[in-house]
Amino acid sequence: MKWQQHVNNAAYVRYAESSRVNWVRYFANVNPAHASEWRDLMNPRGIGLIMKSIKADYKFPVVYPDRISVYHKLRSLPSESDTSLILDCMILSHKHRRIAARTEEDVVIYDYSAGRKATMPPFVLQTFQDTWKRQEGETRRARIRIQELTQEVEMLEKETWNREDAVEDLGAVGKAGS
Repeated sequence: MKWQQHVNNAAYVRYAESSRVNWVRYFANVNPAHASEWRDLMNPRGIGLIMKSIKADYKFPVVYPDRISVYHKLRSLPSESDTSLILDCMILSHKHRRIAARTEEDVVIYDYSAGRKATMPPFVLQTFQDTWKRQEGETRRARIRIQELTQEVEMLEKETWNREDAVEDLGAVGKAGS
């Protein structure tokens, strides 16, 4: 058997940072009128995004071979006066089909030419506000679907287990004592 080693915890931070860069660059496709400005947000010129801090919460070790997916979302609705934003990130293990780690990222909007914090350019603010609204809509949709599924399971339970004539089959264990 081949020896397997868990992924170093520092790798999770790299995964999250790479995903954040890809997430921001993705908006060049969403907002093609500002595609070059979206790409420039990840370069040290003009207005850019700088990682202020990242906090990682490790759930379990990912062991090679495994595949991961990394997803980011805005924690709150951005406003015109914001000079930073908080992103939530989850790193999913395909092998285990669950979250391997979560990160919380504090990202500063920085004006490299002025050498100080800045507010989001209008095209960024509008796109992030639209993204927040879509996130919230999807959250509502998912919660409704979860509630519907829960109700369906409860109805099935009532039809099968919650009857007077329902008997639990204990298998061989229940028969051994007879």
